[in-house]
This record gives sequence, structure tokens and C-alpha cells, in this order.
Amino acid sequence: MISLELDMIQTAGIGALALMIGMVLTRKVAFLQKVCVPSPVSGGLIFSLLSLTMYAWFDVEVSFDDTLQKIFMVAFFTCVGFQCDLRVLRQGGKPLVLMLVLLVLLITLQNLMPMGITRLMRVDPLLGIAAGSVSMTGGHGTAGGFAAILEQMGLHGAATIGMAAATFGLIAGSMVGGPLANQIIRTKLTNEQIQPQDVTIDPAMAGIESDEASPAGRAERMSTNELEFQQYAKATYWILMAMGGGTLLSWALARTGITFPAYFGALILAAILRNTIGFVPYKENGKWIKADKLLDMERITSVGNICLSMFLGMAMISLRLWELQSLAVPLIVILGAQVVMMVIFVYFIAFPMLGRTYDAAVLCAGLCGFGLGATPNAMANMSAVCYKYHYSPTPFLIVPIIGSMFTDIINTGIISFFLRLI
Repeated sequence: MISLELDMIQTAGIGALALMIGMVLTRKVAFLQKVCVPSPVSGGLIFSLLSLTMYAWFDVEVSFDDTLQKIFMVAFFTCVGFQCDLRVLRQGGKPLVLMLVLLVLLITLQNLMPMGITRLMRVDPLLGIAAGSVSMTGGHGTAGGFAAILEQMGLHGAATIGMAAATFGLIAGSMVGGPLANQIIRTKLTNEQIQPQDVTIDPAMAGIESDEASPAGRAERMSTNELEFQQYAKATYWILMAMGGGTLLSWALARTGITFPAYFGALILAAILRNTIGFVPYKENGKWIKADKLLDMERITSVGNICLSMFLGMAMISLRLWELQSLAVPLIVILGAQVVMMVIFVYFIAFPMLGRTYDAAVLCAGLCGFGLGATPNAMANMSAVCYKYHYSPTPFLIVPIIGSMFTDIINTGIISFFLRLI
């Protein structure tokens, strides 16, 4: 066996190339657009298949340096922490609170069920964790974030398993969400309930939307002047400071004996800064203003998206697909069970809890999207339902908040709890 080792710069370069190829594929292939497959995933998969071919046919094993990949990962989750604004809980009202409760229930079930399957099939319970909420609700980002921990705990090929499961979830979430919501609307609602209602949209809530879901909105704000550069620079400095301070918080969390991923300290510190800095007075141009104006969330989110793309690109090219061979059957069983459980959960738990209304049905489509895939999948699912019937503002305000602000924090905490049980 010949070993070909690439350093961190070469790995980053190939990761960026995979990202660029994925961008072209996403524009050209309608299926990839329909199921909202991220560009790093589609492009990176080509390189991982190339690595598999070299391994199987030519006895060449390619290994990648993940140093920069880890840095991009921590930077992305730091940006997620900055997006966690607890004030939106009050603005979101009852639907937001109910969706958070459903999210906690779903994540818990996504871990309990596969752990039961692994026990019945007598395989490593860590496989159940990797194919649980780590890769379902968490998606590629969380799957990559927990890969190192699962590897250290003894799950060989954790990164490959997590990424494969997350890719399956993306496709399944897009395929299940729309049809399931349509079935609910046709069988559970009356014509009167389906009719559009007069709803007043809170302007504060209307502005909260994930970048992935609103590329047109981003384009309107694009600028190349010096002020734009300064704003991006300031956003980057905030991210780096939170990352640095987060290492100390991660060290303190590790002393508790509970297993947390490397990014968790920076994520929590960023969330604390976002929700406390507004109480500090700040003087600008002779006027006292709230210090949270210092946080340019649009730029922080944009930097986070760049870091996520690079992190995913580097993670996907380094997949060792040949490691899936021995675990293929139990993994397929678990992933199939995850989809069945999602359908049952949405139909019999989520829809009744959300009030059995048209808004509830649209929210269910979104829940399938980010419960198995990601926020863009959720937005696409809801858009498809609303295109057939009519637009409903509340779900399009609630789902991006859940997906961008709370999912990763809640998911990481619950996963860490289950890891402690193993």
C-alpha cells in the first residue's frame, strides 16, 4: 500500500477546488438544487470517490492534514453562537416555544432509537450516535464536529459515517417534507382552515432569515467600498476573540468530565457575548448607543458561511469511503428507521402539538427539512407547500430562527449527554 500524505495547505487548496466544482454542479444539476445539497458536499464527494478508486484499484491511500479544517469548524460554530439572540424567544411567541420543545423531543428520539437498534444488531452503540442527531438534525457541520470525539471513543471511520448519514438526511428530508405536509393538509384540514388568514408581521421578526434562504436579499446589500472592508474586518476580529476565549471555556467544560466537541466553548462564549454586550454603553460620534451595535451580524454570518463551506469541502474530500463496508447494513437500517420515525413524529406528535392548522402543516414540512437535513432544506420544503396552496408568514419567520440560533446548541448538549451514558 502506497501512502500519499498532503499537508494542511494542500488540503485547504483541494478543499477549495472541491467547493468551486460543487458550485458549478449545483448550478447545472437540477436535482442538487431541488434537494438543497451544499456545494462542498457535491464537489467533495467527487474527490472522495476518486480517493476510493485509488485505494481499491491502485493500492494508494491518500491522507489529508485536518489542522485548518478544525480551525474553520470552530470559526463556523462561533458564528452560530453569535446568532443566538434570546430576545427572539419573546418575539417569536408560542409557535417558537412549541417548535423548540419539539426540537428537544426529536433530537432525543433520534439518539434513543438508533442506540436501541445497535443493541439489537450487536454493533457499536457509537454507530447509533453517529447516525443519530449528530448527522440528522446536526447535518454535515455537527457530524464533522463530533467526528474526532467518536474516533477517540473507538468508532473507526466516524467522519465517513457521519458525512454519509448527513448526505442521506439531506436527500431524505427534502423528499419527505413536502409530500408529508401535503398529505396532512389534504386529510387533516378543512377548506376553511386552508384559506389564507390576515396576519400582521412583526418587522423585527421579518428581518431574521438565514443567508442560505435569502440570496437575493444578500445581493442587494453587496458593496466593495472601504466601509464594507472595515465591517468584515471587525466581524472577523470578534470571531477570533471569541474563538480564543472559547478555548478557556472548553478547558473548563472538560474538567466537568462531560464530553463536548472542540467548538462548544467558543459557541457558548459567542452566545454569551451576543446576549450581554447590549447592556454595555458605547459612545460613537458623540452619542451613547447600545454596544451590540458593534456586532455586525450580517458580516459575522457571511464569514461563518465561508468557514462552513471550507470546513465541509475539506471534510468531504478526506472521506474514507472504504470504511463504510463493514457497517453498511446496520447503517442503512438506522437511516431507514430515522426516516420512518420522522414521519410518525411529524404526523402524530408535531402536527397536533402545533395546533392542527395550515401553519402547523407548513411548519411540519420545515421540521422534516432541518430535522433530517438543514435549514435551506426546510425553507425549500415550506416554499413547495406554499406554492401549491398559499404563503404563510409565520413558518418562514420561525424556522430560520430555530435552524440558525438554537439547533446546534440544543443538539450539542443532548449528544454530549448521550455520549456520557455510553
